[in-house]
Amino acid sequence: MRPMRVAIDIRRAGDYGLGTYITNIVNQLARLDSDSQYLLIGTKRHLAEFEPLPRNFHLIPYPHEPGSLHTHLHLPFVLREARVDVLHMPWFYAPAIVPARLLLTVHDLSDVLSPPAGAPPPLQTGRLYFARRALRRADHIFAVSHASRRELARNFGVPEEKISVIYNAVDERLLKEALPRDADRILERHAVNSPYVLYAGNIKPQKNLPRLIEAFAVVKEELRDHSELGQLKLLVIGEALTRHADLRRAVTRVRLRDDVRFLGFVPQPVLRVFYARARAFLFPSLYEGFGLPPLEAMAHGTPVLTSNVSSLPEVFSDAALLVNPENVFEIARGIRQILTDPELRDTLIRNGYERARSYSWERSAQLVREAYRGVM
Repeated sequence: MRPMRVAIDIRRAGDYGLGTYITNIVNQLARLDSDSQYLLIGTKRHLAEFEPLPRNFHLIPYPHEPGSLHTHLHLPFVLREARVDVLHMPWFYAPAIVPARLLLTVHDLSDVLSPPAGAPPPLQTGRLYFARRALRRADHIFAVSHASRRELARNFGVPEEKISVIYNAVDERLLKEALPRDADRILERHAVNSPYVLYAGNIKPQKNLPRLIEAFAVVKEELRDHSELGQLKLLVIGEALTRHADLRRAVTRVRLRDDVRFLGFVPQPVLRVFYARARAFLFPSLYEGFGLPPLEAMAHGTPVLTSNVSSLPEVFSDAALLVNPENVFEIARGIRQILTDPELRDTLIRNGYERARSYSWERSAQLVREAYRGVM
């Protein structure tokens, strides 16, 4: 009997969040499974995100964008020609026709249920149509939390027995590798010479950044005479501010242009320094399928404030300070508490380390591999 042939779409390798998932699942499968043949759909640029892969891993060169018309119409022929048995799509948007067993990983439902600002209605209708089609067609679905599993069942009528919960984890390099030796110089190059709190991640409406900025303004006023925290800054790592007029307005409204800084995207070694040197990591999101950035901050010994909604209490439990993300003053109270209460800080740092290590990409990849075999 020939080896099982598994195709994995890697065209988002290198992205925040989703890229972490793809990179770690593929790296772990490379260590776990020498019996199957793995076909990676993407380009050499995507392939460079992985560790050196063994001989049973091969690239299917495919430069076209995920979700594009070309992917829907052409990729099925490529899969058939490659004699693929199992196709693993790490997001909703599978090709319209899949000549193999189909497994999907659903990280959250935000792009489907809450269209990006300015998205034309036909685009959103198409997204919803192809998402429903893929979920119906899928032989099995991975959700990254029980909260996501319940949402899939409620919003799309997917039977829960068709869905496995397989948690994300911290990139193992963050747990094993030391910080860059030039950490102080990295901060100097970014003109960071004051205490700061940090947000890192995508900049989308559900991330709740306007309320975070308002809450930070309240804390700044309360701590303005504090000997150490009077010069506190809020740093935001993610997309450039020029793309988000609502955030520019929020910063202008609270008169904190010099105290709220948007740094855009930064390489992972630089991001690690910002995680480790932050006084607190703030993530008052309105909705998350899992929430990797708070877990990454915990792995660096930084206390975390996050929300008491969606998957976040499930994922973080007592390892984070949980607040109501719709109440600016509760967010502000939480920020002040996490900055000024030494006993709370020590508890969150200790619990955060334990929580970051409780999730394992090796275990997640084992479950993914079992599912590949199960659908065959």
